[in-house]
Amino acid sequence: MTPCVKNYTSDIELIDQEICGEELAHPDLPSSMDKTTMQLHADQKSCTNKRYMPLLVTNYLCLFVGSLCSSLLSKYYFIHKGSSRWVSTWVQTAGFPLLMIPIALSYLLNFTKRKPFTDFTPKMLILSGSIGVVLGLNNLLFSWGNSYLPVSTSALLLSSQLVFNLVLSVIIVKQKITFSNLNCVILLTLSSILLALDSSHERLKGITQRNYLIGFFCTIGAGLLFALYLPVMEKVYKKVYCYEMVMEMQLIMEIAATTLATIGMAWDGGFSEMKTESERIFDKGSTVYWVTVMANVVTWQLCFMGTAGMVFLTCSLTGGICMTALLSMNVLGGVVVFRDAFGGVKAVSTALCMWGFCSYVYGIYNKMKQHKDPINKKISETSSELIRIVDRGGNF
Repeated sequence: MTPCVKNYTSDIELIDQEICGEELAHPDLPSSMDKTTMQLHADQKSCTNKRYMPLLVTNYLCLFVGSLCSSLLSKYYFIHKGSSRWVSTWVQTAGFPLLMIPIALSYLLNFTKRKPFTDFTPKMLILSGSIGVVLGLNNLLFSWGNSYLPVSTSALLLSSQLVFNLVLSVIIVKQKITFSNLNCVILLTLSSILLALDSSHERLKGITQRNYLIGFFCTIGAGLLFALYLPVMEKVYKKVYCYEMVMEMQLIMEIAATTLATIGMAWDGGFSEMKTESERIFDKGSTVYWVTVMANVVTWQLCFMGTAGMVFLTCSLTGGICMTALLSMNVLGGVVVFRDAFGGVKAVSTALCMWGFCSYVYGIYNKMKQHKDPINKKISETSSELIRIVDRGGNF
């Protein structure tokens, strides 16, 4: 009778995959992986995995805190006469050693029996390093844009990446277009267009028209690169079967991005500039300067870790939508902390941003609700069949 029971279990697992969505289906495991290894590494993308929801909530909290704090700290650095865009770029990934904490804890606390950095192929290492270089370029564009624009303006401009994220997700990972995700993308894109039409007069002190335009287009460029980064990462993660491996790949990417930033700093005199800035230029003093830099290092790691986790556990489009929705919090943070202007158009823009995100979440809720009855029905049919087997004298 055991084969009969296994078949029923498989049916339920297939329904579970359908509920989670195509993007949460079991990824293709390496062909060389034997059955024992597959048993040791249960797919953590499955909705029924007991670690799924805690990981999802933890990563979203990391994304929320990291996105808000890193944006405000970057702006704080520039407002108080910090001027090195290489420094601002370097701190975004220089904290990569912090990723060893979740990697090591997962192994030490027996969340996984897999040893860190095993199962990596040369192809995966090269791919991770290449994506890391693209990430480094994205960080540099972000730093240039953030140095010339108000934090609220740059934050909402980044939402323009979402429409490109949707298009590239369809092309690269075959993302299905639904009413909820299309409606969300349209609303968030309208939000950024409204902002762009209304924000040309909002310039930081000493910023010329030329500098403003440079900041504007650098921010748009950063959004476009990030729109490419997310679906590429989802494509890569289809070959990854556990969260620990995601963090290890993220570590390699950030090492590559930090190497690029370090070369740029060394070429442009960035390291000596950091010492000069801390002692003579930064108007809050040397201690506050280094606290700001180190806090930026930590918060950027939270942001990148949360982003990688969200893409792995859901999909690139969901990760992009969550990040774009968090931009509204960055807008409010810029208004509260730095007294950025917040007129009627920007209020409408923020409202559209929140509306788009809520509509997307509601769409996911409806999808889950529609599939709830089929899985309950299948479980009920399985239980009834097992009872009938036992009543007929079957033994397991």
